[in-house]
Amino acid sequence: MFNWANKYFHLAEHQTTVRTEMLAGLTTFSTLAYALLLIPSILADAGIDFSSSLTAMAIIGAFSSIVMAFLANYPFVLAPGIALAVYFTYFVVLGRGYSWEVGLGLVFLAGITLLLLNLLRIRQLIIEVIPLSIRLSTTAGLGLFLALIGLKNAGIITAHPDTLLSFGDPSSVAHAMTALGLVAIGVMMVYRIPGAIFLGILLVWLVSFAFGWASWKGLVSWPSSLSPTLFQLDVRGAFRQDAFSVYLSLLFVSLFDSTGTLLGLAEEGGFLEECDIPGRTCLFPRVSKAVMPDTLGTIFGSMLGVTPVAVYLESAAGIAVGGKTGLTALTAGFLFLVALFFAPFASSIPSFATAPALVLIGAMMLKPITRLPWDDPSEWIPGFVTLILIPFTYSIAIGIAVGYITYCLLKLFSGKLKEVHWLSWILGALFVLKFLLFPHS
Repeated sequence: MFNWANKYFHLAEHQTTVRTEMLAGLTTFSTLAYALLLIPSILADAGIDFSSSLTAMAIIGAFSSIVMAFLANYPFVLAPGIALAVYFTYFVVLGRGYSWEVGLGLVFLAGITLLLLNLLRIRQLIIEVIPLSIRLSTTAGLGLFLALIGLKNAGIITAHPDTLLSFGDPSSVAHAMTALGLVAIGVMMVYRIPGAIFLGILLVWLVSFAFGWASWKGLVSWPSSLSPTLFQLDVRGAFRQDAFSVYLSLLFVSLFDSTGTLLGLAEEGGFLEECDIPGRTCLFPRVSKAVMPDTLGTIFGSMLGVTPVAVYLESAAGIAVGGKTGLTALTAGFLFLVALFFAPFASSIPSFATAPALVLIGAMMLKPITRLPWDDPSEWIPGFVTLILIPFTYSIAIGIAVGYITYCLLKLFSGKLKEVHWLSWILGALFVLKFLLFPHS
């Protein structure tokens, strides 16, 4: 088996091993396992059966990640996205009053549109012409976003009605366990101990379990039936005239959330290649294959009863411990299938156990901003706008969109029009139209 894996995933060529890749897959999965329960609970607010969507979530996560492994050979793990599930539930269904069946029909249509964009290579071109400043800042913005999620999960940052954010209760167990995890992982990193992030998660979980701060919810359970959601999407209802704006908004969020994460992780993993082709800032090897898994997952996921699929930002955890190939994604995909039978065990891991990993990985993703051209305001200002808006709007898509608009305007009024690719002008105009026509979607 090891020989097959080495040959198929080109492990030697990527200077990695089966052990490293499998550990990376395990690390990534452990940091996103919470989503297996979070996504179904969000979709339950839209009226979708919790147990059925949990089964669908695991199946689609496995399918999409395995497709990424074998088709593109990248260590990116996919599953139905949290931001997209929130958008679907609270804007499409509860906000606009569509049934969840019609909502899934809109998801299906958005997936088909993404497939067409992929086949026409439009999405691939978008990735390769994104300005360097936006590209680097997207990675750093994702890092801040990831750190913010970790701090929120640990209760270190809480909502405040006057100041927006506030410091949580420092005497809480979550604070203490997060501090333990940060120190433990940090020390192991200093001594270059392999698997420091995963070991830190394991340590916090074991300590919290030993002191009764984490409950044991069981080990094994039989997967729930898909029948309440299987093929329940209403595609005909999605063609209602008043649903067009929702379809466009859903397509926008799906396209730029997943594409932004894919680009940021590719930058973090060192998979992008600089190029001298006029108008292009990078080459993304196998990009045509890398953009297919989330598209196929979205299409098939809508048939099973879940919302659009996205590349998970937590894939950075696997990259941080050495994941370089599709074997990482394959391992995580297999664990999604295992989780079908071990859902009680997965739910036993408290969110504060993975919080330190998310915070430190987020910190490591800030490195690219050192490469920003700080002597050129027409570059670093759009970069900063992108970086700061991603975490503070809780939206990758909005951060990229506003950053892009800022970039185009600064280049226009500073007489640097030739530095902007023609597709970037089109994207900038489309982003402006999006905010004018659908400002709250």
